[in-house]
Amino acid sequence: MSPYRPRSRWTALSLTAVAVLAASLLLTACGSASHPGAAAVVDGDRITVSQLQDKVEAVREAQRGAAQSAQLIQDTGQLSRATLNGMIFDRVLARAAEDAGVKVSRSDVQKAQTAAERGAGGAAQLRELWLQQYAIGPGQVTETVRNQVVMDKLARAIGVDRNDPRGQTKIVEALRRSSAAMGIDVNPRFGTWDDNKVLLGNVKEPWLRKAPGAPEAPA
Repeated sequence: MSPYRPRSRWTALSLTAVAVLAASLLLTACGSASHPGAAAVVDGDRITVSQLQDKVEAVREAQRGAAQSAQLIQDTGQLSRATLNGMIFDRVLARAAEDAGVKVSRSDVQKAQTAAERGAGGAAQLRELWLQQYAIGPGQVTETVRNQVVMDKLARAIGVDRNDPRGQTKIVEALRRSSAAMGIDVNPRFGTWDDNKVLLGNVKEPWLRKAPGAPEAPA
């Protein structure tokens, strides 16, 4: 675990995608009977097993090149399930933001990423920190930052403070509504999606928590 201490209070939403679990899950499925080759179907769109494997392998490649690589890999045994959780959650978040009229520009994301890198001590330090603590691959940093910005703007759109428990409850309610409307169907090999918790079954890591090196997103 990195000794770095967070300088800010930016809550991580998309980091559920990288929840650390105990046992390993082999990606040998070819999809469910109703959706061959799919790890999940979200709002009619397929997340293929191949797409999931690509994301998992990108993280594994970065872990293999990191210090203490064996420990990082051991600590993220069920990376595939956690990654699928995040891929589904990202789509639910995007739908909730769209329903609330939220728009995020490239400039918003760039400003937030620059601030996050500055808070972590540099771009390389941010990549290393998020890889170690959340199993986020280097190529996923911008995507993760964008989701942070989306969540901040969603909170503002519905008039709540995302750092306040009451505000978090309102955000979860908005996400639940979007999730329930999207007809999420997960390949049983990876578990069952819970619209109420907005989580893939057996993913235990809470998605409302603080992330190091990341400030509030711009208004």
